[in-house]
Amino acid sequence: MIYSSAQDWRNAPRKKVLLFGMSGLGKTHVSNLLRDHGDWFHYSIDYRIGTRYMGEYIADNAKREAMKNPFLRDLLRSDSIFIGSNITFNNLAPLSTYLGKPGNPAKGGVPFAEYMRRQEQHREAEIASLLDTERFIGRADELYEYPHFVCDTGGSICEVVDPNNPDDPVLTSLSRNTLMVWIKGSDTHSAELARRFDKAPKPMYYQADFLKSRWSEYLAQNDLTEDQVDPDAFVRWAYASALAHRQPLYEGMAKWGVTVTAEEVADVTSTQGFDDLIAMALERR
Repeated sequence: MIYSSAQDWRNAPRKKVLLFGMSGLGKTHVSNLLRDHGDWFHYSIDYRIGTRYMGEYIADNAKREAMKNPFLRDLLRSDSIFIGSNITFNNLAPLSTYLGKPGNPAKGGVPFAEYMRRQEQHREAEIASLLDTERFIGRADELYEYPHFVCDTGGSICEVVDPNNPDDPVLTSLSRNTLMVWIKGSDTHSAELARRFDKAPKPMYYQADFLKSRWSEYLAQNDLTEDQVDPDAFVRWAYASALAHRQPLYEGMAKWGVTVTAEEVADVTSTQGFDDLIAMALERR
């Protein structure tokens, strides 16, 4: 690890951390706090995915829908209007909407083959965005003169790495340049995340083999064809098993860094509080 002890962390002139864990446990909240109240550069993996690597896909999908409207079609063809996504660190809806959900097109679903194609685009974009971390650390210091750096990862980071491979290229690069910090949730947090997801199911990225097996099982259990699947019903059904699927992957990744709990993160209200939390995590490792 790039910091060998709590004292090493406290004395470091440049602090560089990467936060990972399930969505909804405080990664972006802490990143925003550090950015707003200290000399920290906030690098959002999801924002990078949605702008640098998938921005064109997202915009083209919106244009494709607009072309179905004769009024908008003529304006688009004459370059009279512009369509783009207004993605931000705190609003990633354009990316989620593009990923979509498989199932009945009348209910907003996309064909499973198209869904998997978009999933693969996301996989490639997420890997590229994670590998860009090293370059952005340099940019943060040299271009913007931020001494400290926080990488705010998406919940799907565990789907694109192999934590049991000591030569995994993504984890090797990230651990060489940042202190990787797992925000660990409890069973209570998992239940709350599932409740939130059930209330407002959203598209997510998962490993291809996991998705294919869940899809086949869902069709067989419910005796449905692809076009009969309610997209929201499928992603709700898959989410609980997805949480269980990701937990051991996060635990494996934790070996590459340190662990803090979601409760501890929730108590952080200042940059000093964050420094103290990371120092404590290094002491108990």
